[in-house]
Amino acid sequence: MFKILKSLSKSLGSSAKATEAKPAAAKEGTLLDKVSKVSAPAAAKAEPPKSPEELCGITPKMSKDEVKAQLKLLFRRYNRSASSLDAKLRSEAERMLDAIVQMREKHFGEI
Repeated sequence: MFKILKSLSKSLGSSAKATEAKPAAAKEGTLLDKVSKVSAPAAAKAEPPKSPEELCGITPKMSKDEVKAQLKLLFRRYNRSASSLDAKLRSEAERMLDAIVQMREKHFGEI
């Protein structure tokens, strides 16, 4: 039993010395500093709002049938998400559905 306690004290003693050295290294760059440095540039990268054409992936070279097929595909994809419980997913779906309506009115007239 004594040998076990002695080995435990040695192992704990060496880790205590190692933990004393670690705070000195941790003071150089704390986790909070690292997170704040990373999140600040990410917040500054606000994308400009995209046009409905860019959101829907519609180009001027597309025929009416291609536009109709693209809008149909997007509507099926985002109509389900509009009733999602996830607020972020729901807001993205609403934005896309608004863009789909604008493109449909532009290419095919008022609904």
